[in-house]
Amino acid sequence: MAGSSAGATVGNGLDWLKWLITIALMALGVFGNWYYQDESLLMRVIGLIGVAAVAVGIALQTERGAAIWTLLKEARGEIRRVVWPTRDETLQTTVIVLALVLVFALILWLLDSALSWFVSSVIG
Repeated sequence: MAGSSAGATVGNGLDWLKWLITIALMALGVFGNWYYQDESLLMRVIGLIGVAAVAVGIALQTERGAAIWTLLKEARGEIRRVVWPTRDETLQTTVIVLALVLVFALILWLLDSALSWFVSSVIG
């Protein structure tokens, strides 16, 4: 039992080191972008993309990074199962929403006018 908790501690310690390296790489990318601000924008963007790719690669090697990657893959699978509305359904729904907005706008305008008339007649 003690050996399993020690193994978990080492794994968490390595994960902590990997996250520290990831954060350091991102900070290095930000600093490098500032330091080389006179260089070509294209070269700075390519450098930032490279540093970000390495940082993400390291982050994905951690427990939490692997869990996030799994979540993203499952979310992509769920999106593929969604039944998207057809063009006609979208158009009909949009027309209904616009009609209801106009009806409620008219009702609110009538209430506002009635209350305005009432207040002006009371005040004077």
